[in-house]
Amino acid sequence: MKFAPIVESLLDTDLYKFNMDQVIFHKHTDLCGEYYFKCRNNNVVFTREMADEICAQIDHLCTLRFTKEELDYLRSIRFIKNDYVEFLRLWRPIREYVTVELDGDGKLDIVVSGPLFSAMQFEIYLLEIVNEVYFRMKYDYNELLESAKERLDKKIADFNSGKYTFKFAEFGCRRRLSREWEDVVVKRLAQETSNCVGTSNVYLAKKYNLTPIGTYAHEFVQMYQGIDSIPLSYTNHYAMVDWYDEYDGDNGTALTDTITTDLFLLDFNRSMVNNYSGVRHDSGDPYEWGEKMITHYQKYGVDPKSKQLLFSDSLDFDKAQALYDYFKDRTRVSFGIGTFCSNDTCEKSLNIVIKLQYVNGRPVAKLSDNPSKAMCRDEDYLEYLKRAVVFRIDREQ
Repeated sequence: MKFAPIVESLLDTDLYKFNMDQVIFHKHTDLCGEYYFKCRNNNVVFTREMADEICAQIDHLCTLRFTKEELDYLRSIRFIKNDYVEFLRLWRPIREYVTVELDGDGKLDIVVSGPLFSAMQFEIYLLEIVNEVYFRMKYDYNELLESAKERLDKKIADFNSGKYTFKFAEFGCRRRLSREWEDVVVKRLAQETSNCVGTSNVYLAKKYNLTPIGTYAHEFVQMYQGIDSIPLSYTNHYAMVDWYDEYDGDNGTALTDTITTDLFLLDFNRSMVNNYSGVRHDSGDPYEWGEKMITHYQKYGVDPKSKQLLFSDSLDFDKAQALYDYFKDRTRVSFGIGTFCSNDTCEKSLNIVIKLQYVNGRPVAKLSDNPSKAMCRDEDYLEYLKRAVVFRIDREQ
């Protein structure tokens, strides 16, 4: 490796990976998945040297194991169960599940394929590796670091001056400038402001005695599309039922937009509204979404002030403050802010993702409330899913 290890602990990932994996471990160990990497930026070129370093870092990742101290920490999280922690004692990332290829135009292809409970764990680790390798090898890293420090200083000063008044969690694992920089960001935001209430990064939560924060991701709802017995337009229902059954109302924030929020609301009935403490926004107009959710709570006679709206879609602090000012007197508002915290430099950040595309050999897809975020390798299936969603909405709304 050209660099020091980018991932040094298997806790260096988002909490929701453990949340989702625990449900899969208890209920769906028969599922196999395939994940595909995509860079959404135009004209990004990866070099052979970058690809080789990425492979070397993945090799190192697959030598790691959870330590006793790390397992004890996971066990201390109130909704992580002992049998799942014992499974993690035995679990390891398997190198053969990951393939990395580079074409002649510098397009990077990464595929993860294996049992879903294992394959899903690679996502955050791989994104951390790809992002840090790219920025260290493409640019003068010290210049990037200096610009990041200047911007962080200003952000902290703006919180302490009262310009920003909202509370938020740092969600920056997947697109951070580097491991060392995310560490600095989380430490300083937590210690030098009163606004950072936690982080999605489990390792840093443990290190700095912060609250680890996370719910579930689109892949959790997507995986139900690969189960033969479940109608496509009812996957939100089955996902929420399994989640509630696993956590019994704890850890209860629902993600609305995997196959559109309008469809989600058909399954977010009186029971689910009461079972879940809030909902998370990740695509589409956040103001329209917030109004829609408040109206939905009122429809069931629920005070929106008793529920949380969590915004997490490509936020910076100005956007978050505007949303907070707009909604704060009508509901509980919180934010998960990622790239703007962990990779705000003089160069444009990468918009990279690794998305679940097949379950048990069947295509799955995310539609979201922003059509540009749709990702599916099977266009015929994507059109079929869209028709299933529209049919149910037209029939039941």
